[in-house]
Amino acid sequence: MLKVEGLQSGYGDSRILFGIDLGVGAGEVVTLLGRNGMGKTTTIKSIFGLLKPEGGRVTIDGEDVTGKPPHVIARRGLGLVPEGRQIFPTLSVEENLVATHRSDRSGAAKWTLETIYRLFPRLKERRRNMGNQLSGGEQQMLAIGRALMTNPRLVVLDEATEGLAPLIREEIWTCLTEIRNAGEAILVIDKNVDALARFADRHVVIEKGRVAWAGTTADLKATPEIKERFLHV
Repeated sequence: MLKVEGLQSGYGDSRILFGIDLGVGAGEVVTLLGRNGMGKTTTIKSIFGLLKPEGGRVTIDGEDVTGKPPHVIARRGLGLVPEGRQIFPTLSVEENLVATHRSDRSGAAKWTLETIYRLFPRLKERRRNMGNQLSGGEQQMLAIGRALMTNPRLVVLDEATEGLAPLIREEIWTCLTEIRNAGEAILVIDKNVDALARFADRHVVIEKGRVAWAGTTADLKATPEIKERFLHV
């Protein structure tokens, strides 16, 4: 569904990505791993058109969307949960969700307020609260719910559990597993490799703007030196 080929990107004169290749199939969970500063967020920004690539291609269902505006890419079925959550602080939980709601390209709407509240009961309890009145974990739930309300075919999460308490992290992992079981494809960045390995299909490791390793969860478990070499600080 999503295919990235030879992606090159950067900021001004600073090149960050040097030919990234990755892909996500329908209903598949793929992780993007690497230490801080290796190019993971730059890859996400380049996929979504938030940063114009300097080379390579991004295709969705074979359609070239390289460098197109973010709203065009979103309408092709990609939903983003950005780093730092970036919810609307002066809107209520329910207003945050309703603001992004739309049907998918077929006119269907699998994700509605009802299904989001079933996935995240805490959001229903706090639906009248403003975004800036939520805890970090609740804000992350809201950011995920907001992305799902666009009824995407692929949900992309940049730093899915960064800064969250262990119990909240587990709740997020459980919800992502439910999202995957609902048929959504997921591309996720996070540092909790062991948790990701419980429900992800494949993994792509980035080192200094290049793909250093790629393989299945079984491959990752069979080569523990990958974590030591590319993921540990």
